[in-house]
Amino acid sequence: MSALALLSTVLVGCAGGTTDTPPPTRPTVRADAGGPGGAGGPGGVGGPGAAKSPGTAAPGPAAPARTAPPTMAPGPGGLTPVYTHRTARGTEKVVALTFDADMTADQGPRAAAGERFDNPRLIETLRRLRVDSTVFMTGRWAEEYPDQARSIGNDPLFEIANHSYSHHAFATPCYGLPTVARTDMAADVQRAFDAFRDAGASNVVPYFRFPGGCYDDAALRALGPARVTAVQWDVVSGDAFAKDGDAVAQQVLDGVKPGSLVVMHCTRSAAPVTEQAIRRIVPELRARGYRFVKVSELMAPTR
Repeated sequence: MSALALLSTVLVGCAGGTTDTPPPTRPTVRADAGGPGGAGGPGGVGGPGAAKSPGTAAPGPAAPARTAPPTMAPGPGGLTPVYTHRTARGTEKVVALTFDADMTADQGPRAAAGERFDNPRLIETLRRLRVDSTVFMTGRWAEEYPDQARSIGNDPLFEIANHSYSHHAFATPCYGLPTVARTDMAADVQRAFDAFRDAGASNVVPYFRFPGGCYDDAALRALGPARVTAVQWDVVSGDAFAKDGDAVAQQVLDGVKPGSLVVMHCTRSAAPVTEQAIRRIVPELRARGYRFVKVSELMAPTR
């Protein structure tokens, strides 16, 4: 069975079945230059106020520096931290919709034969409805659809997060997915960040989602050099290979609570009714008083 055909089982089966998660810690902001999202990593910015050449006219007011996205502090022994939803839920009705743009390293021939792993109509609907969202993208997807990766990654409605380069498993067993060698895990994540950069995406955040949602302490330790926060979810949409958009919408509507993080897909062939579900989910949650936020806002310390 191919890795793509297994995704429906993976998303239903891994919706909270991860193990050995380090305890949640208060989010912190990393503004250093070394990691993703810092001044030298994906989405980083150069500091305003650089030295000017003598005799040149003074420029206008500098644009405000881009704030580094919040991350979580490492867990015991340097384990990569894992975030699933806003734990201090309070009463603020915010929800983060996230979309996995899946494509495995070996699916190039299928794409060449006409299979579509993208979903432009979904992105168009999110734009039309003005829904802030986070797209967890594989590096291979960005290579296959660089124009779309660049468009998504430069639209202020969206941020791009890392879903690995290969979409291979980071722990076993993981529903038959091929496994990334432990020594290659951090490099696989970095390769995806490189693909986003090569596509020209700028709104890239230092968050990572495990393929299949499968991980263990060894994977969390191996990802330490990548300096990312792993992001999972607390609401499974069930959109993978679903044929009934209303059923997907109802599952999300039944599961969302203040501070929830929803996992969905931006892959036409694997999740054909996601756009239909969004057309119901968004207005109904707004009618309930919910506001849609990116993961970076959901993770930010609450006031």
